Amino acid sequence: MAAAAELQGKYQKLAQEYSKLRAQNQVLKKGVVDEQANSASLKEQLKMKDQSLRKLQQEMDSLTFRNQQLAKRVELLQDELALSEARGKKNKKSAESSSQLSQEQKSVFNEDLQKKIEENERLHILFFEADEQHKRLEAELRTRLEVLETDAAQHQTVVDSLTRKYTDAIEKLQNDKTKLEIKSQTLEREAKDCRLRTEECQQQLKNLQAALGSRLEESLCIINEKVPFNDTRSRRYNALNVPLHNRRYQLKLRDLAGQALAFVQELVTALLNFHTYTEQKVQIFPIDSATDTVSPLNQKFSQYLHENASYVRPLEEGMLHLFESITEDTVTVLETAVKLKVFSEHLASYLGFLRKILPYQLKSLEEECESSLCTAALRARNMELQRDMKRLTAVFEKLHTYVSLLVLPSTKPEGLLRTNYNLVFTNIAASLHGFHDILKDISKHYSQKAALEQDVPTATQKLITTNDCILSSVAALTNGAGKIASFFSNNLDHFTVSLSYGPKGGTEFISPLSAECMLQYKKKAVAYMKSLKKPCAASVPYEEALANRRVLLSSTESREGLAQQVQQSLEKIARLEQEKEHWMLEAQLAKIKLEKENQKLKDSLSGHLTETIQEHSVLPNVAEQKKETTEKSLREPIRSTSLIGMLTLTTDNEKTPDVESREDLIKNHYMARIAELTSHLQLADSKSVHFHAECRALAKRLSLAEKSKESLTEELKLASQNISRLQDELMTTKRSYEDQLSMMSDHLCSMNETLTKQREEIDTLKMTSKGNSKKNKNR
Repeated sequence: MAAAAELQGKYQKLAQEYSKLRAQNQVLKKGVVDEQANSASLKEQLKMKDQSLRKLQQEMDSLTFRNQQLAKRVELLQDELALSEARGKKNKKSAESSSQLSQEQKSVFNEDLQKKIEENERLHILFFEADEQHKRLEAELRTRLEVLETDAAQHQTVVDSLTRKYTDAIEKLQNDKTKLEIKSQTLEREAKDCRLRTEECQQQLKNLQAALGSRLEESLCIINEKVPFNDTRSRRYNALNVPLHNRRYQLKLRDLAGQALAFVQELVTALLNFHTYTEQKVQIFPIDSATDTVSPLNQKFSQYLHENASYVRPLEEGMLHLFESITEDTVTVLETAVKLKVFSEHLASYLGFLRKILPYQLKSLEEECESSLCTAALRARNMELQRDMKRLTAVFEKLHTYVSLLVLPSTKPEGLLRTNYNLVFTNIAASLHGFHDILKDISKHYSQKAALEQDVPTATQKLITTNDCILSSVAALTNGAGKIASFFSNNLDHFTVSLSYGPKGGTEFISPLSAECMLQYKKKAVAYMKSLKKPCAASVPYEEALANRRVLLSSTESREGLAQQVQQSLEKIARLEQEKEHWMLEAQLAKIKLEKENQKLKDSLSGHLTETIQEHSVLPNVAEQKKETTEKSLREPIRSTSLIGMLTLTTDNEKTPDVESREDLIKNHYMARIAELTSHLQLADSKSVHFHAECRALAKRLSLAEKSKESLTEELKLASQNISRLQDELMTTKRSYEDQLSMMSDHLCSMNETLTKQREEIDTLKMTSKGNSKKNKNR
């Protein structure tokens, strides 16, 4: 699944890049088309300018040729004038006669010269204008050429970056393709293995279904034969059945009740402080009781406020009784929550107290407004506080109505349906949030009022301190209300779900009486179960067995604890085995001694009576002799080696008989052998316990691995589908990228060709313009 998710992410990134590149490609296409249109228009303009330049050059050539003719003619005329002047000096007479003719010729020549000069001026003006137009065109074409070169360079950089991106993307996709092919091959192998295992599991499932079907038939037959009456079919009888004990639910509910008790205690202390400090405030402001008499209304109001503890304290007591009624052994639902009625009654008494003091509080605020010390701003704050106090009593009325509705299932079950439980709890949560909002408004308005009262000229330090105390109590009230509201809204689902807890097969208790009968039956059942429990000497306690089971389940984490427990049990076993072997050896030694004594009795011929008496005295005191020998061995040990092993002997400056030494040697040898065998047995037992725990852990891992393989097979199918889809999309994207790259390369080649042509034309224009400028300079 992770590989498929990575592939989907890569595919989405590629699709986004492809869409971006497609948009850029369209923009580039538009730019190329616009540049082609601009280049075509520029070509047409260049052709027109070339034609105009050629015309101008032809005109210039004709004008230069005419100017040369005119210059030659002027020179000839000047020569003729010089000759005519020389002749005039010689013959004045002839000059006078020809003066008339020369004047006519001069006038004709002057007219011709004037016309030619005007034509020259006009041609010079035209040439100058044409030269300026040519320069302008040349500058415009140069700027356009620079712009086109920059655009071409930008397009080339974009194309290069795109080609790099595409090549990198193609290489990445090829690498991903190879990786996916390898993964697909491995997944196909795993799929084959999984198919084989699924076939085996299906076969096992069929066998299990057949076995379970046979068991179900047997159980149904037994139920039909042995169960005469099914009380779960009737709601009335089923309500009397003891439900399954949900210890976790009870502990959770007790924890929630403890939290609610702590919040109610905070709220109770805050309410006590608020009422006591308001009583002090009434005695101080607007008239101080130390200097002047307080109005009778404020006196009555302070008297009622003085009684606040008798109404506020019971709220805490009622919540405490409710908390104590929720224990681990009971079944806590609304039908069995009898102590909730006590809390509802205390809440009703406090609501009556609030209703009693509300008109006095409103009248005292009006009296403050009527006093001369009250400003307009302070009067506005007092009006806001009046509205807030009305809202506060209304919120408490709502809370009391909803709590009294919750009390109905334990007193009158027909008064509240089970389907409406959720609605009641949601309304309680909403009213608690409203209570918190009202207290925030009260704290804000009280803080503004306290700030305004400090500015009053007759304000004393006592008034300032009482205002601070009221503000602190209101802040504590807002914090407590916010905690209760958030606590109730966070655990709303738990309240609505857990209070539908009932007997198996049913969804509710019919009446409080049936719930009470059920609790009595539950107590009887608990007493019966306790009476059935008999103390077993060798059995392990249930709690210890549960602890050992948890330790065994988590053997990889708590091997040291297991080793200690196993070591203790093995030490007990070793001690018992040693005691067993010890007493067996004692019995064998007693038998050997008895046989030896019998042989001595048979062998001895003399002293028959004395030996028989000694024999009878020795037989019952075998244990005393053994103790004496052990005490002697502890006093003076002597080491000696034999074929059996190390031997410890005792001497009290007397030689012990061979029989006793042999018995001690055999006894010590077997005791050492028993110790070795018990140590080996302990090691074997510890290893077996360790291997058993490891086998259980491996079995759990095997089951988890099979589950993971099943999930992996599903992921394999999805991955194979995604791979095929991605391969198709890869091919399409490759083809589209290749087509776009070919199109881009063709466009770039055409743009480069047009740019080279434009550069050549501009170079030709520059050359022609330079030639024309040189000709003009020469002229």
